[in-house]
Amino acid sequence: MVRVDLRPEEDGAEIQFEPVLLVDGDSVVAGPALKGASVTGTILGEEKGPKIRALTYKAKSIQRKRWGHRQHYTSVEITKISPKA
Repeated sequence: MVRVDLRPEEDGAEIQFEPVLLVDGDSVVAGPALKGASVTGTILGEEKGPKIRALTYKAKSIQRKRWGHRQHYTSVEITKISPKA
């Protein structure tokens, strides 16, 4: 399972990625050598990342502001990795 930025596709839909880096043991392949290769995955659903909280504060002026953020992700299960077509 891989978490990627939020995607508009429905759960169960298949999506394709274009690989940019391939690591196989000691060898690393990148760039034009991967032209024509593809990675196919199935969308499992949406997830939320960890809650990030922060506080801004200025001494002696009673200025305090608290804020937070929680990123949304799409869970993808990689089903097929195809070498050059």
